[in-house]
Amino acid sequence: MKSKAQNLVQQIISGLLIIAVIIALGWLSVRYNFKQDWTFNNRNTISEASQKQLASMKDPIRMIAFAYPGAPERASIQYFVDQYSRFKKDFEIEFVDPSTQPQKVKEYEISLAGEVVIEYQGRRETLRTMSEQIITETLQRLSYSGEKFIVFLEGHGERAVLDSDAQGAFTHFAEVLQGKGLKVQPLSLVSNPAVPDNASALVIASPRGQLLEGEIKLINDYVEKGGNLLWLADPDNPPGLQMVADTLGIEWQDGYAVFPEYELLGTGHPGIFAALDYPPSPVTQGLDQITLFPLVRSLTAREDSGWVAQPMLTSSPAAWLETQPLDESGVALDVDKGDIAGPLTIGMSLTRNIDDPDASPASEQDQDSAKAQKQQRVVLIGDADFMSNSNLGQLGNQQLGLNIIQWLASRDEQLNIDVPKAPDTNLFLPSWAVIVLSAGFVIVLPLLLIGIGVTRWVLRRRR
Repeated sequence: MKSKAQNLVQQIISGLLIIAVIIALGWLSVRYNFKQDWTFNNRNTISEASQKQLASMKDPIRMIAFAYPGAPERASIQYFVDQYSRFKKDFEIEFVDPSTQPQKVKEYEISLAGEVVIEYQGRRETLRTMSEQIITETLQRLSYSGEKFIVFLEGHGERAVLDSDAQGAFTHFAEVLQGKGLKVQPLSLVSNPAVPDNASALVIASPRGQLLEGEIKLINDYVEKGGNLLWLADPDNPPGLQMVADTLGIEWQDGYAVFPEYELLGTGHPGIFAALDYPPSPVTQGLDQITLFPLVRSLTAREDSGWVAQPMLTSSPAAWLETQPLDESGVALDVDKGDIAGPLTIGMSLTRNIDDPDASPASEQDQDSAKAQKQQRVVLIGDADFMSNSNLGQLGNQQLGLNIIQWLASRDEQLNIDVPKAPDTNLFLPSWAVIVLSAGFVIVLPLLLIGIGVTRWVLRRRR
């Protein structure tokens, strides 16, 4: 048996070990900051899209919050700062008391307590409400320093981008682009006979009418000089612009693509194209969502065009291009009538390297050095409806549209960054359900408790 002295020594040693462990844990907690989100659906961790956005921003981000000491807004603001600073160490916060620093309030043009200013690379935006979606979209706008525009051709029945509630318009898509820091501008080549120099890309969204010869030449000149282009061509409308097609080395095929697997996929119509996966492409790389295209045409590219063509949207070998009206010929492949067997290319990207006129020589002494090159980018898709107001919210359509524009605008770091909206935390009940619940809590539950109490009292009296 152990003596009392041995037991005492063991107890002392055990106590010292426990104290040492506590001290070590305390030291580790101070030196290293580790957090783990155990909540359902990681509700206390910003989304992967927000994390990617932070990773693309190399310089410090500064947030200035104008809130009174002890105000509840401070805790809410600090919560978001904690979430973002986990993934970017130089995401900084400064709290300003509006009552003691009126000069700073005036400097930042603050009108209400609780407003927050976010600064990045000398640019700033003011927020009145806070959410992950709002913060990350603000960061996306601040990360883009250019004053260039996404220009949409108009005047020939193209999809409208401003002041239209039509289902086929692009107004919702234009709003999404503006929320990402991209400026949207319609363009009439009749009233403004040139594509603006500040255009990051020109969008031709399936004109229903024929363009004037002079307009076609202006667009072709824009492409020949290195302008980026998105050309959408619905099968219901003639693509036209043959001069531009020749410059690009592509051919639009007339007809409606047919997809016999439509019953298996449940699209409801053999002419609806569902892109389930994507061939290697800079636009769709990393895109893991299905996209839907109502009624599409196909296209081909020449090998000797001087462009590097990459298929972006392709059909299965079972699909074909129906050259007869779908409602008259049915959905049977008939090559004798001109139908084209699959697989079909529904969309593709074109690139080529050209001299960059805006680049300066490597040095003033070396004027004979080779000119800097830039990559010209073009996207062609045999459908415009997938970005319309009625279809933009379908599955991955919005993300694909964003990827296309971001890639054309040379914002490669922004690809596949689309912040999901916060989940709906409101519970809406019909009036009868509200009455039932109210009666249950106000009448039924109290009566039940009273009944239980009376019953117990009666039983005790009988004993």
